[in-house]
Amino acid sequence: MSPARALDPKLFDATVAAVALFAGPEHLLVYVNAAYKRMLGARPLRRPAREAYPEPAAERFLSVLDDVLATGRPHQLNDSLLPAPDGPDEVRHFVSSCTPVTTPLGDGVLVVTLETTAETRALQRFEALVTAVSQMVWAVRADGRVEEIVPGWEELTGTPLPDRESREMYDHVHPRDRQALVDAWHRALARRPPEIYQNTFRLRTADGSYRHMATRCVPIVRDGRAEEWIAATVDVEGTWNAELREHLLARVAQASGGGLDAAFAAVVESVVPELADACVILLLSHEEWPLPEHATVTARRVASATRPGLPPAPEEMGQTVTVTPVMREVLESREPRTFRLSPDGRVPPGLVPEVTERWLTASGATSMTLLPLVVDDIVLGYATTATSGDTPVPEPVDVELLREVLHHAQRPIRKVLDLQQARRTALRLQRAQLTRPPAVPGARLAARYQPASPANEIGGDWYDAITLPDGTLVLDIGDVAGHDLGAATVMGQMRSMLRALAWNKGSACTPAAVLGMLDDAAEGLDVGSFTTVVHTHLRRRPDGTWRMTWSNAGHPPPLLVPARGEPRFLDGNGEDPPLGVAPGLPRTSHTHALAPGDTLLQYTDGLIETPGTSLDTGQRRLLEAAALHRDEDLPDLLRLLQDLSDHRDDTAMIAFRAEPAG
Repeated sequence: MSPARALDPKLFDATVAAVALFAGPEHLLVYVNAAYKRMLGARPLRRPAREAYPEPAAERFLSVLDDVLATGRPHQLNDSLLPAPDGPDEVRHFVSSCTPVTTPLGDGVLVVTLETTAETRALQRFEALVTAVSQMVWAVRADGRVEEIVPGWEELTGTPLPDRESREMYDHVHPRDRQALVDAWHRALARRPPEIYQNTFRLRTADGSYRHMATRCVPIVRDGRAEEWIAATVDVEGTWNAELREHLLARVAQASGGGLDAAFAAVVESVVPELADACVILLLSHEEWPLPEHATVTARRVASATRPGLPPAPEEMGQTVTVTPVMREVLESREPRTFRLSPDGRVPPGLVPEVTERWLTASGATSMTLLPLVVDDIVLGYATTATSGDTPVPEPVDVELLREVLHHAQRPIRKVLDLQQARRTALRLQRAQLTRPPAVPGARLAARYQPASPANEIGGDWYDAITLPDGTLVLDIGDVAGHDLGAATVMGQMRSMLRALAWNKGSACTPAAVLGMLDDAAEGLDVGSFTTVVHTHLRRRPDGTWRMTWSNAGHPPPLLVPARGEPRFLDGNGEDPPLGVAPGLPRTSHTHALAPGDTLLQYTDGLIETPGTSLDTGQRRLLEAAALHRDEDLPDLLRLLQDLSDHRDDTAMIAFRAEPAG
């Protein structure tokens, strides 16, 4: 076997790596390239290594040269602190590869050195950073091996961190967060190119409670694949609770209208599933508080919600219950109370109605919390929340948040109660004004008023019918702008003034003149408001026909349903502006003859106006419905036409039908 060919060091003259060649047992420095001189400074050639590197920091380097020459095996010197030309105060880091070679002077060692100062400092800064913050940091390799960089898992969970990503690790995650966390992690592994992965989940701590953790995993990518992931996980329980609180309170605050049941529905939908698996709100019927001993009340379930996977709540209903000592204690103390339930889910008797007991048992309830519902020191009822299955029993902080949500709901609930009271007042006012139409020889009359469905919609719609001393029938239909108690009040004033003017002036005064006087009076008495109205006089002729004279102040036109022919609107070749727009403006009267069997309908815009559709569409639907039901008795006709309304606005109607001459 021929001897090994000696290495020619001139091969490394132009390389960017620092190269040095040592020969013989004393490691004579026989060669350094230009990159070596720039990196480590000039060293005397043809001198033993101990003379060329007299610095104490070079001792480890020199011992490695001895070992490579003696064993004939290469050696890598990681993070070596070789002497640097910048002086002893400048710490620089290097990695050196020492390889046995044959030189013209015999066996030797080839040293290739790369500086890693920047990389080492970056790593040191990273380690200092993650150690300074309260979080756990670990590396997850592509094969699933886990290596903890900044410890914390065992202190938090009470068990060592598994050495591999496995079910053992996920067993500490909340059961309802577990699958979503696994699925999201596997999707992140499968993405090409890899992306940053982050998630928030609940982790079981050493004492058995759960805390919210946020984890962020950054892939280390080589050749388009993630060889490992660096994961940082931090405890966000405080932040999560604060954000949840703000979110829940904001949702409840939005429930400021629509009705008491809608307000409570917003509460239960906010609570489930963030704070409980189920929530039921029960209102108690009672006149005063505290109740007499062993009093019975009706508990009406007005709202309920359950998380997916549990049996649906039964239909809302009222049920008589006896106020037990425990329930009385909760309601009188105004303090919530949590009950841990037996494994069979049986609920202690007397806390909730029987139908709710059966429902909670069927849901596998593990705990139940009663929270009194008190608004302005009035006990309205109580809320019941429940946990089921593997959901932990609520901690005191959870119950306090539940209590705060219900307390925060007092404002919208109080507002709803106030609106309901105002609505009842307005409706009583309106119904007191909307009297039964009079009996009229030779004709039939019917009227209908339907308030809007939203609790805050109390409008100014009205109808009226009076008979003048000479037998003339006066019909009015009107609408005051606005949807509040003020509109209802103005409605009563405008209706009363119009009725008085019509009676006082008699049939000799035209409808146009009456509306002109009403407009002037409303302005002069500062009652003026934007009001639309149709004022109609009907006078029967000897032949059984009726002479209709009317004036329209910006109101939807009357509808004529003739005994023969298609229904049509009586627009009178145009209409005058509403009242309150141009007092003093001359107004117009129109006339039309009604034959026996003809039906006249006067109505407010709530019958034909629907958001998102044109007025023409609403009028066309009214014409079609009137043609379809034209032969119905007047009360039935009005009831059927009422179905055209979407109930967002008040609706008033008054109908007149001429009878054949008898």
